[in-house]
Amino acid sequence: MPINEFRAIDTFAKAVALGSIRRAALAQGVTSQAASQTLAQLEKHLGVRLLHRTTRSLSLTDEGQRFLEATQPALAALERALSSARESRDEIVGPLRIVGPRSSFASILMPVIDEFCRLYRDIQPDVRLDDGIGNWVLDRVDVGFRIGASPEEGVIARRLFPVQLIICAAPAYLKRFGAPKTLDDLALHRCSAFRHPATGQVLPWYINIDGEVVHRHVTPKLSTNDTELEMQAVLAGQVIGQLSNMSAACHIRSGELVPVLLAHMTEHIGVHIYYGTRTAQPKRVRAFIDLAIQRLLNTSAYVLSEKELAQAAYMGKSHRRR
Repeated sequence: MPINEFRAIDTFAKAVALGSIRRAALAQGVTSQAASQTLAQLEKHLGVRLLHRTTRSLSLTDEGQRFLEATQPALAALERALSSARESRDEIVGPLRIVGPRSSFASILMPVIDEFCRLYRDIQPDVRLDDGIGNWVLDRVDVGFRIGASPEEGVIARRLFPVQLIICAAPAYLKRFGAPKTLDDLALHRCSAFRHPATGQVLPWYINIDGEVVHRHVTPKLSTNDTELEMQAVLAGQVIGQLSNMSAACHIRSGELVPVLLAHMTEHIGVHIYYGTRTAQPKRVRAFIDLAIQRLLNTSAYVLSEKELAQAAYMGKSHRRR
C-alpha cells in the first residue's frame, strides 16, 4: 500500500508532541492501531527507526530527532497556510470574478455590484461581459450570469427572471409607417435584426404562435451586433424591432416605445445565475450570490406584467398612422 507521506509525518509529529500514539490517533480521528501502522510504514519507507516505543512511553531516536527538526518548519508553514485559508473563507474581502452576457446586461448587473461594494469596501470585482460561452474552470469564475442555463456540468443554475421578447416601435415610427396587424405584415415593415457577436449570425425573431415558439426570419433594414445601437435605432423611429425586456421595459413604461403584436411575445428563456457548490465557496461569493438573488429574482424592474403591456399597447394606438 503506498504511503501518504504528509499524513504519516503529521502522525509522527503529533505522537511526539502529545507523548503517545493513542493521543495522536485521537487528534487525527483514527484508531490507535491505524496510527501505529502509519508510523511503522513511515519508518519502513525511510529505512530508519524514528521512535523507541513501549506500551507506556515513547521517545525519539537520534534519527527521529533530526527528522523532527527538519520537518517541523514545513509543518508549521503548512498549518499557517491552512489557517489563513480558513480565515479568508469567512471574510468578505478580496477578488470576486463575475462573468455575464454583454448584450443588455451591464445596466442590470452594475446596481448589484455597486450595492455589494458599498456594503463590503474591500471587495475587488473582476467583471467580464462576453456573449460567448467561456470555460468555468479555466476562467476561475466565482459567479456567472447567462441568458439560458449554463451548459457546463457540475454548475448550479438558478433562474432569476424571464426574458420577454417584445416587438416594439417608437411613436414616431407608428405615425410614419403604421403598425403591423399580423405577422405577415412584418414583410412590409422596416425591421431590425441582431447579429450575434460571437458567431456573426443574424438571429431570427422568436415568435409565439398558439403557445409554440417558432423562428421567423425578417429581412432587416438594419442589423447590428450591439443591443444598445439597435435600441437607439428603434427609439429613433428608424425601425421596428424585437427587443428584450431587459433593455425595453423602462422605455415601454415611459411611452417611448409601444409594444405591438403582443399575442406573439415570448418568454421561453430566462436570465440565470450560476455558481459552483455553495459548501466550498468563500463567504464573499456566497454573500454576492445571496444579494443578486434578492435583487433580481422575478424583479418587477425588468419584468412587465400583462396589464402593463396591454395598457402600453392601448395607449400606443393614438400614435398610429390613420
